Amino acid sequence: MRWFSFSMLIGGGAVLGHLFLYRRLAKHLVLGRRGRIAIAVVLAAMTALLVLRRPLRSIGGQIEHVYALVAYTWIAFALCLLVWMIAKDGLLLAARAVERARDNQPDLERRALVQRALSAGALAGGGLTTVYGTYRAFASPEITEVAVRLPRLPRHLDGLTIVQLSDVHVGPFIDARFLERIVELVNAQRPDLVAITGDLVDDDVAVIGPAVATLAKLRSRWGTCFVTGNHEYHSDEVAWTRFLDRLGMKVLRNRRVEIGDAAGTIDLVGVDDWSGGRRRGRAGYDLDAALVDRDPERAAVLLSHQPQNFDVAASRGIGLQLSGHTHGGQLFPMTALIGLGWKYSRGLYRHDDSRIYVSRGCGFWGPPARVGSPPEIVKVTLVA
Repeated sequence: MRWFSFSMLIGGGAVLGHLFLYRRLAKHLVLGRRGRIAIAVVLAAMTALLVLRRPLRSIGGQIEHVYALVAYTWIAFALCLLVWMIAKDGLLLAARAVERARDNQPDLERRALVQRALSAGALAGGGLTTVYGTYRAFASPEITEVAVRLPRLPRHLDGLTIVQLSDVHVGPFIDARFLERIVELVNAQRPDLVAITGDLVDDDVAVIGPAVATLAKLRSRWGTCFVTGNHEYHSDEVAWTRFLDRLGMKVLRNRRVEIGDAAGTIDLVGVDDWSGGRRRGRAGYDLDAALVDRDPERAAVLLSHQPQNFDVAASRGIGLQLSGHTHGGQLFPMTALIGLGWKYSRGLYRHDDSRIYVSRGCGFWGPPARVGSPPEIVKVTLVA
C-alpha cells in the first residue's frame, strides 16, 4: 500500500508538472503545430517513464542503469525548470498589475514577445541550474567543522574528533571513484572515530559490494562505526551489516560500545533506522535496548539515521546525536521547504543540554543534482 501511494504521488506529480510545462512553456516557445506535437510526445514519454519506474527498475542490469540516468536527470531538469517557470509567471503577473495600475491599454503583440522572451530565459535558466546542480552533486563534499560541548565528557577525551559520513547512497551514480575521494578527505582529517549514519547503499551486496569495500581504507584511532538507514532495508540490511562487519566496521544495531581507554571513556550508542524496520515488518529502532544497563553518569553520543525522537533521546541522557536522512532538502525548492516537515532538518540544534547535528549528506538520492544544499562531511570536535 505504501509503495502504491508513493508511486501514485510520483505519477500524479509527473502528469501535473508536465502539463504545466507544456501549457506555460512549449505553447509560447514553439509556434508550429508539428513542433508542439513533438514536445507533447516527449513529455508524455517522460511521464510514462516515471509512472512505470518500479517495473523498469525491476528489470535490472544495463536497462536499470540507463533508466536511472535518463529518468533522474530529467527529474532534476524538470524541477529546476518548474522553479524558473513559476518565477517567470510571477514576473508576468507583476508586470500586468503595473500595467493595470497605470491604466494602460494592453499591447497584445508586445505581451506575446515578452512572454516568449521570458519563457526562453526560463528554459535557459533551468538548463544552467541543472548543469550546476549536477556538478555540485558529483564534486567533493565540503568539510564542515563543528565544536560541540558534550556533558560529562572526561577531560582526557577533550578534543576527541568524530568524522560523520551520511547518505552516501552508493548505487547507479555513486561509485568506487567517488568513495576514493571520500576516503582521502576523511583520512586527511585524522579523526579519532568515523561514524557512518545510514543510507550508505542503494543496491545489493553482490552488485556494489566491491565499490563499498573501498571504505575499508578509512583510518581512525577507534575505527569506523555504522548504523542502518531506511535505504539499507531496501537492499537487505542483514546482508549489508554482515558485509560491513567483515570490512572491520563496528555495526551498532540497537547497542552501544565504549570509546576511549583506561583514562576515560564515553558511550557510543547506535540504533537501527526509525522507519525501515516497521515498513518491512522487521526489527528496527529500539533506543531502550541500546541503553539497557547504561551508566547515566557516562557521556553518550547517539548515531541515529533519522533525527526523529531526538527530544526523547536527550531526555535519556544523550548529549549529542548525529543524524542525516534529510539531505538538507538536496534540491531547491525542497531546500527552502524542508524545515516545514522536519523539526531538525540540517545543521546543529540544541534541546535542553543536548545537541543534534543533522548532516546534509555526502551523496544524493534520485535526481543527480544538488542546489542550495551542498554535500558535506562533518568533523565534530567534542569539548569537555
